[in-house]
Amino acid sequence: MQIFLETDRLILRRFTEQDVDNLFDLDSDPAVMRMVSGGSGTPREVLANDHIPHYLTYYERFAGYGFWAAIERSTGDFLGWFHLRPLGEDPLDDPELGYRLKRSAWGKGYATEGSQALIDKAFRELGVQRVMALTYSEHVASRRVMEKVGMRLVRTYKPTPEELLEYLGVTDPSIFPEDDVEYAITRQEWEALRQPGA
Repeated sequence: MQIFLETDRLILRRFTEQDVDNLFDLDSDPAVMRMVSGGSGTPREVLANDHIPHYLTYYERFAGYGFWAAIERSTGDFLGWFHLRPLGEDPLDDPELGYRLKRSAWGKGYATEGSQALIDKAFRELGVQRVMALTYSEHVASRRVMEKVGMRLVRTYKPTPEELLEYLGVTDPSIFPEDDVEYAITRQEWEALRQPGA
């Protein structure tokens, strides 16, 4: 097992081809996928033949960036995943943070714990200047995680059909009528939060 990062309660490790069932189980929950695809699951063959190979090549293309399986340290259970990656053609020093967790892991602070660890690693070890995250304006729980790790609202916007296709695999904007929001934390903001008394 190639461990990327450990926190008090989580192990973030590299994905392997054996994780297809973990991902299929995660994406088969309509509640998990409601903010991703409107509730539709991801076909197992897409996960096996597209997603996992993409995750595996990412480790080689972008050292320190990618997608990691989130494992609960106390049980060894698969909880979901986190990613830290350049979005589209964005530079390496302005990566996107993201995560998807099983419903059983919601409300327990795992998203905040994993996100904070990745943000800290990004600024301490990867030399990034900013970490950003995207979600839907109505996704209050995800927005709250972003705020807990020190991110601030940067903008509210409507994704283009091209962006929907590239990042979600859908082309119909009516599936997601809400605005998207972008949150971010800069290196200066991150450093300020670590000052004594901050």
